[in-house]
Amino acid sequence: MALKIKEIESMGNDELKSKLEELKKDLIKHNAQIATGTNPKSPGQVKVIKKTVARILTVLKIKGGEKKK
Repeated sequence: MALKIKEIESMGNDELKSKLEELKKDLIKHNAQIATGTNPKSPGQVKVIKKTVARILTVLKIKGGEKKK
């Protein structure tokens, strides 16, 4: 699940956006599990997903693909 920065930079904008959507859905699932009180299978996965999302957003911003604040 954790993508290295080199892998992210080598992806195209469309690929990055689809991966970003996928990761955000995954993060919602993990947060829902935590909110309902069930123990997630891998608690450290939330941190990894958040870092990967931040990396993707940074690369998209550098490439000029997205101008969100």
